[in-house]
Amino acid sequence: MRAMVLDRFGGPEVLHMAEIERPSAAPGAVVIQVAYASVNPADWKAREGWLARYFAYQFPFVVGFDAAGIVAEIGAGVAGLKVGDRVVTSSNQGKGERGSYAEYVASDQERVVRLPDHVSLRDAAAMPTAAITAWEAIFDVGGASAGQKVLINGGAGGTGGFAIQLAKMAGAEVAATCGPANLDYVRSLGADLAIDYRLGNVGDAVRAWAPEGVDLIVDTVGQGTLLESIDLVKRGGIVAPIATLIADEPMPDSVRAEQLGVRVIPTTSTFANQERQLKSLVDALAAGRIRAPEITIMPLADAAIAQGRVAAGHVRGKIVLHVSDEPGQ
Repeated sequence: MRAMVLDRFGGPEVLHMAEIERPSAAPGAVVIQVAYASVNPADWKAREGWLARYFAYQFPFVVGFDAAGIVAEIGAGVAGLKVGDRVVTSSNQGKGERGSYAEYVASDQERVVRLPDHVSLRDAAAMPTAAITAWEAIFDVGGASAGQKVLINGGAGGTGGFAIQLAKMAGAEVAATCGPANLDYVRSLGADLAIDYRLGNVGDAVRAWAPEGVDLIVDTVGQGTLLESIDLVKRGGIVAPIATLIADEPMPDSVRAEQLGVRVIPTTSTFANQERQLKSLVDALAAGRIRAPEITIMPLADAAIAQGRVAAGHVRGKIVLHVSDEPGQ
């Protein structure tokens, strides 16, 4: 099969197209013919070797956490899926196996969810990593509920865009920061207040909107961009910084947070929760309670360019790699 592989750690230049062996379906797993694979910040970090603390890379390595496509092979013991099913997956790359920048990917059955016919593979592929992380922050960590006020730092990206929609789905009011070109976009996702962070008055805008403080802040940007977050949250509230893996990243003052009665809970997705979260997200997407973010389609061969754009920041929505056409199209 064709795949974008790396033979060593490095910059975008180490990604190259190669012919490698197609995976086979181990017990409890399925092989998916990939139609689309989306690009996440974790992908370029995996390419540079940042994930070596979590698993041993086996070269040639294929990066990519997210994919949507057609079930091509079923492993022993798999129930509820069959060859030909349209599915979305959070791949086994997080376990050190080959990821989704390839014509075929193998995934454990618990992280493979069948799609209704009316849900496009393109839209589904944009979802797993970004939407699962947003779900973790909004619901599992943040416990968002009706009547609360939620601030999303970085509302125009993939995780931020889903976080806005999930907070609205919970019945919360939502404010989101973004650049001036994305103000209308984050409003279209449901944000009640769009804040241009380049004006330098994020704190003032949030205090005017929520004088008593917000209930939850989901920080999808990090890197010290909202260190005042603990001062914007009411007592008993939560700041959920999304894990970036950046060493020595500035974090809110934990001592001051404790004094203010604010919990700071670094947030990332976990294998234990992904099955439940991905199924819930597919249900929400199918029912129209959430929608896919703005999507830019690029060919698989341009994966290095796509990763470069994601690493540079300021991508609106998601970049999705087109790997192959869905049968019948």
